[in-house]
Formats: sequence, structure tokens, C-alpha cells
Amino acid sequence: MKLVCDRLSLSDALTMASGVVAARTPRPVLLCLKLVAKKSGSDNVLQISATDGEIGLVISVPNVDIKEEGEALIPADKLNQIVRACDDSTVSISVDRTLATISTESSTFKVFGYEPREFPGVRRAGDRTDFEVDAGTLRRLVNRTIFATAREDTRYAFNGVLVERKKSQLQLVATDARRLALARGSCKGGEGDGAKDLSFIVPTKALNALMRLLTDPDAAVRISRDGTQVTFVVGDAASGATLVANVDERNFPPFNDAIPKDHDRRATCDAGELGGAIRRASLLTNEESKGVRMSFNGKQLTLTSRAPEMGESEVRIDGVAYQGEPIDIAFNPTYILDVLKVIDSEQVVIEMKGPNLPGAIKVGADFTYVVMPVSLR
Repeated sequence: MKLVCDRLSLSDALTMASGVVAARTPRPVLLCLKLVAKKSGSDNVLQISATDGEIGLVISVPNVDIKEEGEALIPADKLNQIVRACDDSTVSISVDRTLATISTESSTFKVFGYEPREFPGVRRAGDRTDFEVDAGTLRRLVNRTIFATAREDTRYAFNGVLVERKKSQLQLVATDARRLALARGSCKGGEGDGAKDLSFIVPTKALNALMRLLTDPDAAVRISRDGTQVTFVVGDAASGATLVANVDERNFPPFNDAIPKDHDRRATCDAGELGGAIRRASLLTNEESKGVRMSFNGKQLTLTSRAPEMGESEVRIDGVAYQGEPIDIAFNPTYILDVLKVIDSEQVVIEMKGPNLPGAIKVGADFTYVVMPVSLR
């Protein structure tokens, strides 16, 4: 294999592919990237594949001049480090059996790799598409939910996001059992539009890898479910990227039951002002007293916190549009700040029923965030 390619394009592709590579594994080939250089008519294509056994990624690199077709299996960390460290505009790669030579005008590196046939490969879906969504919409939906996934597996918490497609509506849901995020958007049906609804759980790691591919908001993302795997094709199948992930086959908890439907108190706040006030109020919290009390009374919201041996704080926001009886309710400030970072809206609506019942933060009809309160002391 011999080729010359644009260094920045190659570096971007290597960075995205390296995010899929296994962090630890007894199989050295899973620490590698497979490079396949081939000519198809007038097109030169360099495909880079990575897998950790559960997630697989195939990404195409543009601006490649292929001198000789071939394959290579090269350790991901070294290849990535070398390409990033060089400052030339182009990089040449040639491979003789398992020895890869990576060179620029001023540097030459020789890296030992492995036989390409030892790579398990990434099974790519055929032409079938269950539904399609633009990258900008999918990125917004993932961003609004992935932060609420669990850091560890429990019965009612998943380190993954539930994806549900019903006709032209796409819904993503995530929970860690203390909070729940639900985001909605629109999609287009693929083959058999309207005939089949879909529901599956995508692991958090796979979604993080997918987010790195969604750089062009107008790009089409074609999604298909095939048995225990889901496939995301971003952009053109020949020049874009394909991500394949195993789905979590457990049943997602009945989240609709966790969304309160009878709130009788409602506040509309400026999202930026609320975020700043919570950050200031949370300065005097600790692990023992990590709640920020929110007191809604008329048009004023007062936020207070108190921590033993540290002190206490009080922050006020005027001009809040509030409906209902006064209420004092406390939340973990991190959980509120997390959602304010992703809603990309000037205003948020906070709905409450009682100091010991879940509250809900909403943005229109497309986003709902349910969070459990903490005890008031």
C-alpha cells in the first residue's frame, strides 16, 4: 500500500476513529486501526476502521492520492501521535507486510503493525434504511439527553440512551434514576415508512463517537436496526462514515410514569440568569449539604444554601413569571446546571407540585427534564 494524503484530513479521521479503539484489551489488534486504500474508477478512497468489539466505525478520508492499493493494521495511538506531531501539509504512508513507513518532507517513522486479516472487521449494513434524520437535529437530541445517562449500570439506570421512532417523530430518553431527560424531534421514514416503529438503547460510548461525526448539521444520517446492532450512516455511504453499535437488549424502565402531569406551580425564568444565580448559590455547598433551596414567591425567586463550617449564601432573581402558591424546594445544583448547558433556549419553564415531589424543566413541547428534589434542612 502506498498513498499520499492531506495531513489535516487524515488527522481528523484518525482522531474520530481512535475514540472507538478499546482502552484496554488482551487482543492487540483491537488497539489498532485498519487502513484500506483502493481505487474505484476515478475515485481514490482511504477507509479507516476501528472497533472495540462492541462498537465499530468506518470513516473515509478525502483528498487521497493512492499510488498502490493495499491494507494495513497499525497501532492507533502511535499513528495518531505521529500524524498530529507533524506540521507538513501532506503525509505519505507505505506498507510492506506489517511494517508501515510514515513520512513527511522532514520526518520519517517506521512502525510495526499486524497482519490486516487478524482484524475482526466492522460489519456494515446494506442499503436498507429504517429512518433518516438530519445531523443537526440528531446532535441536538443526543446532546439534550446523553448527560443524564448513568455512570454505572443499575436495574433502573442505563449508561445508554433510549431511541424511539414512531412514524415521523423521533424521541430520545435517558435516566440515571435521579433525573430523566426526554427530547423530541422529527425524522423521515425509510423503507416501509409508517409500517414499523422502532425502539432500542444505544450505549453512551457509541453516542459519544457518533457526536464526533455530526459536524455538518445538514448531513443526512441514515439509521437502521438489524438484530442486536444499530447502524448510523453519516453523509454519503462512499465518502462519509458508518458507525455500528451493539444495542442494550434490556427493557428500559417505564419512563412515562416518572413524568409528572399534575403540577400546580409554574415559573418561567431567564435561563442565563437562573444558571448564574445557581452557580453563585452553590459556592457554599458541600457533600453533606449539596442542595440549593429555591423559594418561589410572587415575582421573586430566592436561592439559598448553607454548609456547616463554611457559611451560607442568598441570591435573588426578580421578574420571574410565577403562577401558584409559594413553594420552597431544593435541588442538587449540578443537576440544574447540567440541563441549562444543553437546552440552548433563552427561557425555561419550571413546574412543581410539592417540596418532596419531582420537578420538571421544560422547553416548549420538545424537551422535558424531570429531577428529584433533595431534602430541605
